[in-house]
Amino acid sequence: MKNIMVVIGSLIIAFAFNFFLVPFGILSSGISGIAILLGLLTPFNIGILNFFLNLPLIILSYYKLGKTITINTLICVISVSIFLYALPIIAITDNILLSTVFGGGISGIGIGLILKYSGTSGGLDIIAIIISRTSSFSIGLLLTGMNGIIVLMSGFFFNWELALYTLLSIYITGKMIDTIFTDHIKLTMQIVTTKGDLIRDELLGSIYRGITITEGYGGYTKEKKDILMMVVTRYETLHVKKIVRKHDEDAFINIYETVEVDGTFHVN
Repeated sequence: MKNIMVVIGSLIIAFAFNFFLVPFGILSSGISGIAILLGLLTPFNIGILNFFLNLPLIILSYYKLGKTITINTLICVISVSIFLYALPIIAITDNILLSTVFGGGISGIGIGLILKYSGTSGGLDIIAIIISRTSSFSIGLLLTGMNGIIVLMSGFFFNWELALYTLLSIYITGKMIDTIFTDHIKLTMQIVTTKGDLIRDELLGSIYRGITITEGYGGYTKEKKDILMMVVTRYETLHVKKIVRKHDEDAFINIYETVEVDGTFHVN
């Protein structure tokens, strides 16, 4: 199911590029934007450029984000590249403002779906996720900030009016991503378990979050329990639950949204 959603998201991204952004020379965010730029300036196909530009960051993803998310990212990069190569470049409308708004919004939907189902669309998404896991910045905000260089490139190689349209497209993409992908939201997890030491050791080795441990006992059984409390991103909750269930199938997990984090959020 996840792989199917990643492919669907990839198709949505390629559709937004070839039918809204590329016909007007509007660049998208991240590595894909650089691929569009090079594709407009050289005879190379945008899909092929997108694949090879993403390869170094896919390797980085493997070491920093893990095997699962990297496999989904690779599926996405290959899918986007194939769809960019296969789909014709056709302008649905001759209005550049409409193309900017809809191209940015539709590509944001595609990227948001991919992020939601444990993948990235490659490129700067990988860097943004790595940074967001150790900070309070949202994915969309990070991507918008890092893409300033894409706007400057658009103005330098084409014209500054196109650069402004590119900026608008990137902004809309970032807002749409944050609407769909909410994993930057902080959550507090309380884990009541009899396997506290085992769970603690594995969490500290893979999640890089501070953990507070207190002792308690079951109200009915009076059995001694460890209570682990930690603040994580929504993205990390599934991984935490997987670790907990690996060691204690009967553990009680309470998850609730955290309004604000004041203090050290991550462990270096």
